[in-house]
Amino acid sequence: MDKIYHILTLVSIGLYWLLVATVTFRVVFKKRAVSVSLAWLMIIYILPVLGVFCYFLFGELNLGRRRAERAKQMLTSFTDWFTQLNHCQAHITETMGAHIYKIDQLCNHRMGIPALSGNQLSLQYSPQQILQSIIRDIEQARYSIRMVFYIWHPGGLADSVASSLIKAANRGVNVKLLLDSAGSNKFMKSHWYTLMVNSGVHVVQALEVRPWRIFLRRLDLRQHRKIIVIDDSVAYTGSMNMVDPEYFKRDSGVGQWIDIMVRIVGPTVNVLAAIHSWDWEFETGERELPLVPLCNPEDELPKHPIQVVPSGPGMPENMISQALILAIHQANHSIRITTPYFVPSADLLSALKTAAQRGIHIDLIIPQKNDSLMVKWASRSFYGDLLDAGVAIYEFYGGLLHTKSVVIDEQFCLVGTVNLDMRSLWLNFEVTLAVDDIEFTQQLYELQQKYIQQAIKIDYQSWQMRPIYNRALERMYYLFNPLL
Repeated sequence: MDKIYHILTLVSIGLYWLLVATVTFRVVFKKRAVSVSLAWLMIIYILPVLGVFCYFLFGELNLGRRRAERAKQMLTSFTDWFTQLNHCQAHITETMGAHIYKIDQLCNHRMGIPALSGNQLSLQYSPQQILQSIIRDIEQARYSIRMVFYIWHPGGLADSVASSLIKAANRGVNVKLLLDSAGSNKFMKSHWYTLMVNSGVHVVQALEVRPWRIFLRRLDLRQHRKIIVIDDSVAYTGSMNMVDPEYFKRDSGVGQWIDIMVRIVGPTVNVLAAIHSWDWEFETGERELPLVPLCNPEDELPKHPIQVVPSGPGMPENMISQALILAIHQANHSIRITTPYFVPSADLLSALKTAAQRGIHIDLIIPQKNDSLMVKWASRSFYGDLLDAGVAIYEFYGGLLHTKSVVIDEQFCLVGTVNLDMRSLWLNFEVTLAVDDIEFTQQLYELQQKYIQQAIKIDYQSWQMRPIYNRALERMYYLFNPLL
């Protein structure tokens, strides 16, 4: 009997060694950042069984066979659609500032998307203002409403938005609502889902979570965009999910979520409509690209261009990350960043440190309290390097600062759905606007200044004196960067 146990033990050890060796080779030979590969190897060896299991779940971008094939077929058609915009009068390279010119080149060469002029922008940062504005535009809708959100949480004015969509569908408006399956799980189980479907609203779950398929498709891949397009003439995007903050996660201990949205009128609306069409086809297989806009901006409209920068599986890799790093490298005197989750890639961390070390004034504003314990401690593991390089770090205490924004030189800005963590930059479906509009950028900069007034600046000397157990937690959670 002892001999059988001995043989079984040896076989188990051999099989486990073979499994770890196979996963190790797979990690090493995947084309990705060295820091990510090393982090995964540490997780696999420090947490032997759990580490291998986590790698199979989260280690590789696996869309599933059907979605992967569909995305590959879609790319050419959508690139052709975007490329047509290069020939319209709204693509005016002569008026582009230095900051956006290279981002236009990047997005144009990689996916055919040009920066377009002739847009009117409205920065909205009050939840009541945002939701009431959306309701008014929905009430004016004549033929189509396209929406995609990560979270739709019932309660408060979010219910008023749902009611306005139902009324729009009842009067014949074609309403397409795409919601992330995990983020909007509570909505899918509410009576609002049934009411919408019964009224003719087309509600689709994006990336539906099915536990029995955990090894066939990556479960933590999420649809994180927030886009509304009404009649292909008015659009919204930004950081805010379809929630009323007074009714959302009030018991989480982080305070009210602080967000912004941008209301857009002009040629850029059609680009956002096309991004929604991409997401809709990716999930359903149904194609309905918007009409190519006339792109003949009136003389009195501002000529400052907007570049839509999307990213996500099936699209060219890392476009938002590349656009962000391009913008950082082009800064001449200042960079100000707000993000709820800060777990930067090695490239982004290096870009920030290099900018600070060449004398660029950098403000990083992140929430003091976070709804993710792992992210909180992983974020703090980067404080020392950034403070040492000269970056000013502020912790916002007025709630969970969920605004995702970057202002460069007080003249140019990036605003959208993307967090400064590897999940947003490398994995999820995201969208960012690069805006070459000084007036809009100044408004955003002033809003960031208000955030700073409700924040505590981290003192480098005090930070160096933090307790040893804090340092241990920071280093421990740093190991889990690939999962954050």
